Amino acid sequence: MENRLTSDGKFTQLILEKGIATFSEAIQYVKNLPYGRNASRTDFSLVISENKGSCSTKHAFLKSLADENKVPDVMLFIGIYQMNGTNTPKTAKILSENNIDFIPEAHCYLKIKNDYLDLTSPTACFDNIKSVILEEITIDPLQVGDFKIGYHQAFLKKWLSDSQSAFSFTGFWNIREQCIEALSS
Repeated sequence: MENRLTSDGKFTQLILEKGIATFSEAIQYVKNLPYGRNASRTDFSLVISENKGSCSTKHAFLKSLADENKVPDVMLFIGIYQMNGTNTPKTAKILSENNIDFIPEAHCYLKIKNDYLDLTSPTACFDNIKSVILEEITIDPLQVGDFKIGYHQAFLKKWLSDSQSAFSFTGFWNIREQCIEALSS
């Protein structure tokens, strides 16, 4: 995946300013940035200027960079997976305190040719979640904003109803938000 970055596009120009010349170098650079929510979910340039990103913004940035440079076979996904204390250890305490085995979490990742890549953090690995993905869809980068939130919330509401959970949607979503905050620490 040696694709040289030659576009005049804004994402390409941002990454070239960092001395990064290929798509594979960009993947490593973005993966090694700390996990953290950006000021805007739909301004992927913030991954570079804020020097951090979430699963949504990091993968949307890389998909946008790939599109600008016509890198073939790069797809962006939202997968709903069973976030638990084993595959997402920083959530273990919160889940345990609330007697929850897992939370169906919407997670973004890339598929390049036949390889799934989770570039959310330096230690992220798609293999940690692949066996607990409940469903996945391909999306465009701009769908990591309101579309992703709506898709995730609709899934959770149906899941809570189908599983006859004692949790309200709001209560469950608040616990989920605590888990996401724990990931940033």
